[in-house]
Amino acid sequence: LRLVPVPVGSLLSSYGWYILLAGVAIYLLIQKVSQSLAARPSSQLGAADAAVEPDMVVRRQEALAAARLRMQEELNAQAERYKEKQKQLEEEKRRQKIAMWESMQEGKSYKGNLKLNQQEVESGASNSSAVPKSKPNKKPLRGGG
Repeated sequence: LRLVPVPVGSLLSSYGWYILLAGVAIYLLIQKVSQSLAARPSSQLGAADAAVEPDMVVRRQEALAAARLRMQEELNAQAERYKEKQKQLEEEKRRQKIAMWESMQEGKSYKGNLKLNQQEVESGASNSSAVPKSKPNKKPLRGGG
């Protein structure tokens, strides 16, 4: 029996503060857990109330289904508008290619024709009376000789 108090005394003298702090932390942890357990049955009562009123659950599920259906219809409408827009863009590209091909068959410059078409589209799109900017005089990269 004389050998037991010596190791316990040396243990307390070396790690006493750590043991005290660990004990306080464990006490606070137990208090916190007990409070959360005390609050839990009240949330279970809310779940029990929902189970007691099946009409409420049915209405909630119907509302969710209606919202999902509405969102799906909206998504389908957006997809349809996107497809229509893509078709219009493809048709415009096809027209431009046909115009380039016809101008090449006539022996005209298809690039110049393309630029004219683009300018017509831009001028048609913007009805403002903007004055085109003139290009500044550029110096040649090489000397005259």
